[in-house]
Amino acid sequence: MPARDINEEIIEDLYSEALVLADDARAAFDLRVQDARSHMGDLTRVALSIEGLRTTTRLMHVLAWLLNQRAYLAGELSERQLERCGALPEEREADADNLGRLESETRALIEESERLHARVVRLDRDWRLQRDEATSVASLQGRIAQAFATA
Repeated sequence: MPARDINEEIIEDLYSEALVLADDARAAFDLRVQDARSHMGDLTRVALSIEGLRTTTRLMHVLAWLLNQRAYLAGELSERQLERCGALPEEREADADNLGRLESETRALIEESERLHARVVRLDRDWRLQRDEATSVASLQGRIAQAFATA
């Protein structure tokens, strides 16, 4: 999706989706609730903890990126500030062995968070590419204008 297609509606839809996923993740990875429901083994408990941390971190990164986009669209951040501070950190995908120990609903939640993160990565990458291209074009136009003005 080209960066010019990033607008408030897309950001708000993604933000709502991320909030719902974050709330679902909080419920899914709450070990107090998990312990009360079943007597899971130690390895399953560790897998749940690790993937819970990865999933919630992934979602918090997405939410932070979306909040930066919202601030930019509202005029609270400059393009330069967004470029400098609004990058999405690199993803750490779920571990296949850990996923195998988890319930199917939990695996589906993790996969959904990975898909959301991948969508936001594409938006971020496209925005940065378009910005870099625009900067390069503006620089070239400036150099051409200077060359003809001095000739």
